[in-house]
Amino acid sequence: MNLVLFEDAMQHVCRISRILEAPRGYALLIGVGGSGKQSLSKLAAYLSSLEVFQITLKNGYGIQDLRVDLANLYIRTGAKNMPTVFLLTDAHVPDERFLVLINDLLASGEVPDLFGEEEVDTIVSGIRNEVRGLGLEDSKENCWKFFLERVRLQLKVILCFSPVGSTLRVRARKFPAIVNCTAIDWFHEWPQEALQSVSRRFIQDTESIEADVKESIGQFMAYVHTSVNEISAKYYQNEKRYNYTTPKSFLEQINLYKNLLDRKRKELSQKMEHLENGLQKLKTTASQVEDLKAKLASQEAELKQRNQDAEALIAKIGLQTEKVSQEKTIADAEEQKVASIQSEVSVKQKDCEDDLMKAEPALVAATEALNTLNKVNLTELKTFPNPPSAVINVTAAVVVLLAPRGRIPKDRSWKACKALMGKVDDFLQALVNYDKEHIHDNCLKVVKEQHLKNPEFNPDLVRLKSFAAAGLCAWVINIVKYYEVYCDVEPKRRALSQANDDLKGATEKLDAIRKKLHDLDNNLKRLTQSFEKATAEKIRCQEEVNRTNTTIELANRLVKGLESENVRWSESIKNFEAQEKTLCGDVLLTAAFISYVGSFTKRYRQELMEQMWLPFLKSQKVAIPISEGLDPIAMLTDDATVAAWNNEGLPGDRMSTENATTLINCERWPLMIDPQQQGIKWIKNKYGAALKVINLGQKGYLNTIENALALGDIVLIENLDETIDPVLDPLLGRNTIKRGRYIKIGDKECEYSKNFRLILHTKLANPHYKPELQAQTTLINFTVTTDGLEDQLLADVVSIERPDLENLKSMLTKQQNEFKIELKHLEDELLIRLSAAEGNFLGDMELVEKLESTKTTAAEIQLKVVEAKENEIKINEAREHYRPAAARASLLYFVMSDLSKINPIYQFSLKAFNVVFHKAIGRAEASEDVKERVSNLTECITYSAFLYTSQGLFEKDKLTFLSQIAFQILLKSKEIDFMELDLLLRFPVDQVYQSPIDFLSVQSWSAIKMISSLDEFRGLDRDIEGSAKRWKKLVDSECPEKERFPQEWKNKTSLQKMVILRALRPDRMTYAIRNFVEEKLGSKYVEGRRPDIAKSYEETSPATPIFFILSPGVNPLKDVESLGNKLGFTIDSGKFHNISLGQGQEKVAEETMEKAAELGHWVILQNVHLVAKWLVTLEKLLDKYSTGSHEDYRIFISAEPASTPEEHIIPQGILENSIKITNEPPTGMLANLHAALYNFDQDTLEMCAREHEFKSILFSLCYFHASVAGRLKFGPQGWNRSYPFNAGDLTICVNVLYNYLEANTKVPWEDLRYLFGEIMYGGHITDDWDRRLCQTYLEEFMSPALLDGELSLAPGFLAPPNLDYIGYHAYIDEMLPAENPVLYGLHPNAEIEFLTVTSDNLFKTILEMQPKDTLVGEGSGMSAEEKVKNIIDEILEKLPEEYNLLEIMQKTTERSPYILVCFQECERMNILMREIRRSLKELDLGLKGELTISSDMEALQLALYYESVPESWTKLAYPSTFGLGHW
Repeated sequence: MNLVLFEDAMQHVCRISRILEAPRGYALLIGVGGSGKQSLSKLAAYLSSLEVFQITLKNGYGIQDLRVDLANLYIRTGAKNMPTVFLLTDAHVPDERFLVLINDLLASGEVPDLFGEEEVDTIVSGIRNEVRGLGLEDSKENCWKFFLERVRLQLKVILCFSPVGSTLRVRARKFPAIVNCTAIDWFHEWPQEALQSVSRRFIQDTESIEADVKESIGQFMAYVHTSVNEISAKYYQNEKRYNYTTPKSFLEQINLYKNLLDRKRKELSQKMEHLENGLQKLKTTASQVEDLKAKLASQEAELKQRNQDAEALIAKIGLQTEKVSQEKTIADAEEQKVASIQSEVSVKQKDCEDDLMKAEPALVAATEALNTLNKVNLTELKTFPNPPSAVINVTAAVVVLLAPRGRIPKDRSWKACKALMGKVDDFLQALVNYDKEHIHDNCLKVVKEQHLKNPEFNPDLVRLKSFAAAGLCAWVINIVKYYEVYCDVEPKRRALSQANDDLKGATEKLDAIRKKLHDLDNNLKRLTQSFEKATAEKIRCQEEVNRTNTTIELANRLVKGLESENVRWSESIKNFEAQEKTLCGDVLLTAAFISYVGSFTKRYRQELMEQMWLPFLKSQKVAIPISEGLDPIAMLTDDATVAAWNNEGLPGDRMSTENATTLINCERWPLMIDPQQQGIKWIKNKYGAALKVINLGQKGYLNTIENALALGDIVLIENLDETIDPVLDPLLGRNTIKRGRYIKIGDKECEYSKNFRLILHTKLANPHYKPELQAQTTLINFTVTTDGLEDQLLADVVSIERPDLENLKSMLTKQQNEFKIELKHLEDELLIRLSAAEGNFLGDMELVEKLESTKTTAAEIQLKVVEAKENEIKINEAREHYRPAAARASLLYFVMSDLSKINPIYQFSLKAFNVVFHKAIGRAEASEDVKERVSNLTECITYSAFLYTSQGLFEKDKLTFLSQIAFQILLKSKEIDFMELDLLLRFPVDQVYQSPIDFLSVQSWSAIKMISSLDEFRGLDRDIEGSAKRWKKLVDSECPEKERFPQEWKNKTSLQKMVILRALRPDRMTYAIRNFVEEKLGSKYVEGRRPDIAKSYEETSPATPIFFILSPGVNPLKDVESLGNKLGFTIDSGKFHNISLGQGQEKVAEETMEKAAELGHWVILQNVHLVAKWLVTLEKLLDKYSTGSHEDYRIFISAEPASTPEEHIIPQGILENSIKITNEPPTGMLANLHAALYNFDQDTLEMCAREHEFKSILFSLCYFHASVAGRLKFGPQGWNRSYPFNAGDLTICVNVLYNYLEANTKVPWEDLRYLFGEIMYGGHITDDWDRRLCQTYLEEFMSPALLDGELSLAPGFLAPPNLDYIGYHAYIDEMLPAENPVLYGLHPNAEIEFLTVTSDNLFKTILEMQPKDTLVGEGSGMSAEEKVKNIIDEILEKLPEEYNLLEIMQKTTERSPYILVCFQECERMNILMREIRRSLKELDLGLKGELTISSDMEALQLALYYESVPESWTKLAYPSTFGLGHW
């Protein structure tokens, strides 16, 4: 552990060690989270050689798990004798029942039922030997006793609890052992020296800061911490917002400072390095240019030589080419010659072949004929002794053909023939091998002439004689035929042979020529290659020359182009060097800003920076170097980044930029307070799909976190409540294990990536996070600011009114943002390129081009920026016309938001307000004149917001809201003076003056003296004394607020007149304010008509429910049902579901909502305040079905408001998105009478046959109802008891009236009076005097005079004539006198008391609602404890001494009843004063922390806070209806 042991810390270690060393050492360490309670406990335990045990919370860790852990602890300490410290913190108590076990452990050392019988036996048998060894009896009881004693000796308990809130107080009361059985060590705020020594210790290893500056830094850090505590107190007092700092926050500030300083140093040195590199490169450029010129000269000489070589080669190649072409001509001629011979040969060849083809059949026939011959048939032929002449003829022809060399034998007889065929085989062979191409002419001639011409020489004829002879016959014929054809072909063949010889000769000649040509070609190729090589060399040289030229040109361009950069960069380097000197101070202020200011609003941020931190820095002995006019935001981000954020949807105001910068740069996880959801919208756009969005408690959310931890994702936990699952505590505190590689979540070790980022988000407007959580996170207040919202709404209104302007504006803004981003990007890229360029970078064409494009782009952008600026000025001028409407809307939204201070049920979201705002713009009257249109817009927006809000306010709060709207509007337009409003609201009457005038009380005269001391009212007291008569007339008037003031006081402003009136007639202030609002805003604001549910329904959607805020005696179900009947959503049709919650109806409600969302039904959930635990589920269901549901799906919710803000349970999400409607009996006769009439319509008036009587009595009944209901506000002067008269009573009376009139010819006055007075209204009444009053009313209002039109329902208000429904409403508006007790039959003074209290409360409420950045609001809020403390001091001061009864009794000896009663009264008064004094002193000690606060003390504190008389006092006093002050 990295600890700094300053004196306080050492004292705590010593105390804890002393407690641990003592037997039964139980410690209760009380201090806010992050004070070092756990760290010092672990150190003390280590010093005492004790092991430390802490429970590991996992999901679902319950009381059973704690029992198991405690059982293991008992065994470890009691059975194994291992001394152990059990360390328990607030975070380890997710369930208060845990403390039951801890209470038992501390009180008796024994936790009931911790072990089962078997486990007890095991423990006992384990320690039996030890017990025996001590010489004790080893009975079970003895062993168990010994075990428990050892547990109490060896098990030390340290409880680390936070004193914030009421938790510890309640615990101490419920579990007394926590306080009674422990030694308490209070960890107070760290003293200044401690803060300084800690910061010194952590900064001392930071290099490059001088030692004495380190001292100053330590002092400043300590001052920052304490100054934030001061501002936090002020913040709570004025804004009722909680912000805590703890020592842990202080350590985080130091940590952030060191990390930020380190990061900034690196960034700065990197920037300087880039710039220096850039400048260095520019310097080297100029010197390199000269070298380049010399290089260029040698390159040009080489180029010349190369040119000459190339030209010589060109000449050679020319000659060679000519030779080749000549040879080619010869070769071509030869080639043509060969080709013609070739064609000739092929023609001849074809000719020969064709002729031969003709001879072929004959040859084939001859061969076939031979094939028919064989040895057998030839032998057969040879055996013929004397064949026929045809056979002999054939054989003779064969003999002729076979005659050698043409010598034909003479003898061709059969014998000669036979001799030839002697050897058959040889004969056959001779025929086969016969030389058919060379037949001798003689033989041919003889055969043709002597044989072939013979008609019998026919194979077919011969076959008849001899088969063999037929074959020979055929052979002879075909051989002769073949030879004849062959003789024709022969010359052609010879010609062909000759041609072939010619072709061969020509081809050989051509080949020789070709070979020669090929050699020449090769030679030419060699020359060409040499030429190409020479040309390449020439080109290379040329390129080198060009390159050098270009480089010289580029170098010149580079030097010229960067001339301006040269100057700028040199200046930047100087600035950076200066920054380096002031870096430690700049980062110090920035770290303080990031660490502490996030949760504050604009005004407090400025106060911290400008009025506290900067003056302190300047006043230090050793000044910390710091830049002049430092802006922390500029330290951490630049315009380009902010521009990118704005494009992603971050609002453009300063606060939002500060918040975004804090969110990106804080070390601790950011926790966004974002009621208007603007921050989360930006975050979701910024990170897009990479963002993992989860809700705590959703299924599998821990798995999502574990995966993201390992992968280094960004996780957003949205919609947090005021508490966070304790399982996540190690993650929130970033408590890593195993050298920072793992974080333990529950009992699981999860891998921890350094890139992991957690963002927490709540939409609660004013959450109260405990110091422990605030120490682990950086709170960032994204609540929208007035200016920010005004700009957003201006954009909205202009985009609707002048879409062209707004589109142009948003386009320009986006363009400007993109320009900034682009310029920054170009500049950075250029610097990086320059510094990264190695060695000779002059040839880097891309770099120079980049530079030039950067320069031109920058120049273009500069022009565009100027142009855009001009356009922007024009656009802004045009847009400014619409600013009054946006400013008014912004003001209204903040007034609406502040209503939650009056009652937490008044919650309005920005989203819902936007809807109202847009609808108002649509409804506003059109006009060509912009000024008039803006005026119409402003008025319509104001009235729409007023109607939307007031329908959800209780009557008593409507005037507060209206007054606040009027005052804020007039303050903004500077129509009323700020100090005068402050005076009216505070009205501080400090001194008491006796009144010299009989018509003014002491109180009124004291007030007159107080205001007369002010310039505007100087001389008022003298004027009142001097003209007493005229002032008396004003004071005694029934409606002084409407009278003219005497003398020049009538010329005063309305507000100044109200100040005077508050002094003279405080009871008339509610009417005066109403008149003031009417005068300033218009009469429609004070009419007080009841909202029409059908109108409200038009504003609803599946995402916007209607929320009825219930009042006694009012049920909204009837209104919803009648609306449903009109629109076809009825219970009978199954489209309307009525669910009254409680008694396990939650499941039914969930199923019904699912069904209704799918099918488009209506659901009314009544009395949701009865199911507190289910409300979170309801909020999620409403959210779930708000999108994707059937368009007809609607949900109505009703709930009673909580009696105190502490008891308020309805989730903000449900209230914000609903249209809230109060169903409260209206106040004032005008509103009551209208409301009574609203229960009926024209149809009701026409339903009775006796129309005149029915209408007259109905109106009279309405007046009666308005009177009895209106009297309730006068308290005991109105009715002795409070009765829940409601609209149901009136409607039933009208039904009875109808039935009786229809059934009787005369009006039964007596019957009606009895039914109405004794049954319908009388049914509520329990007091006899009240019943008599009710009867008297009816006797007055229900009489025959009513029908004659002579009856006055009130002085100056006659019963109306026969009118229609609208006519009656108009009659009320025109004829009803101003609100006055006389309208209810009361004395005019009856309302003085009631009205005075109402007025005082009204002003008090308005004062508390004033924006706290004005003087009016400053300091008006104080903490509950402070307020109670003041009341205690005040009462104790005023409380008289007790009566000395002995002294009084001695004054007279008479003992008459009168005197005895006096003695008894004195005695009773003494008892009461004793009780008051005792209880107040006791509570005072409790508040100082010197006594434990009991439940009685708490009840007393609450009563004093709400300024009511405590019950413990009223028991001893006489009954009274007074509030505490009057009492």
